[in-house]
Amino acid sequence: MSSRANPKVVVLMGGPSREREVSLSSGRECATALRSEGFDVHEVDAGQDVAQKLRDLAPDVVFNALHGRWGEDGCVQGILEWLHIPYTHSGVLASALAMDKQRSKEVYRRNGLPIVDSILAPKGDVCARHMMAPPYVVKPNAEGSSVGVYLVMDGANTPPQLDDAMPDIVMVEAFAKGRELTTTVLGDRALGVTEIITDGWYDYDAKYAPGGSRHVIPAQLPAEITAACLDYAVRAHDALGCKGMSRTDFRWDDTRGLDGLVLLETNTQPGMTPTSLAPEQAANVGMSFGSLCRWLVEDASCDR
Repeated sequence: MSSRANPKVVVLMGGPSREREVSLSSGRECATALRSEGFDVHEVDAGQDVAQKLRDLAPDVVFNALHGRWGEDGCVQGILEWLHIPYTHSGVLASALAMDKQRSKEVYRRNGLPIVDSILAPKGDVCARHMMAPPYVVKPNAEGSSVGVYLVMDGANTPPQLDDAMPDIVMVEAFAKGRELTTTVLGDRALGVTEIITDGWYDYDAKYAPGGSRHVIPAQLPAEITAACLDYAVRAHDALGCKGMSRTDFRWDDTRGLDGLVLLETNTQPGMTPTSLAPEQAANVGMSFGSLCRWLVEDASCDR
């Protein structure tokens, strides 16, 4: 980052993904926080002219507040590397790898991290027949924020009928029952464990609508499970090659002890909205939202 007194920071937000509205909310919150921290902040809605806008603005740092495809899958990271502009969060390879759920699970498996079985299958086949015994989940292999998730429960007589927005190849994953847990990693440190409580499925609305879910932090768990979540999240962060901040999601079947804990996925661009989990975990360890955003900017670099 530039050593000048008032570094110029561009907050990339919006973009064309299915998570555009969440990204706009994240971006606005982060821009406001960074201004309060003394940065010269410019907000950019990332479109096809994003490279030209970045050349014209010539920022010292890009704060990446994009979510979903193109923003957290290595694409915009490649543009930033090409332009040699320091940026926050993970680099090209880690972003692409974490966004691909099946490949990231292969990395987890090789590193001894617990996961549930899953396969990739053509959408037509998934609509025609059960690809595995229910209960199971069908979701895009490369989206976040629970976009396009179908839950097929025990006793379902017919397979799910996927909407036209679903990709041609989807992930079919054994349903992991139990409690929803998540852990944020900042640098080399796991911040804590949150339990997410909802009335039903933890879908897009539950994540982002006010009152859609309740967050318990620190989660009320046996010490062994808390320690495992902290350990597994750091190991997942490191195995994928993440930088800056990531958040790893878990399910825990509390009838099975440690054997009931599984990793679901790692998010390299955790949400930064008023209801987001990572800022709550940072606050729980004494880091304000502004301080968190400042830390990410000061951690920014190229060749990530």
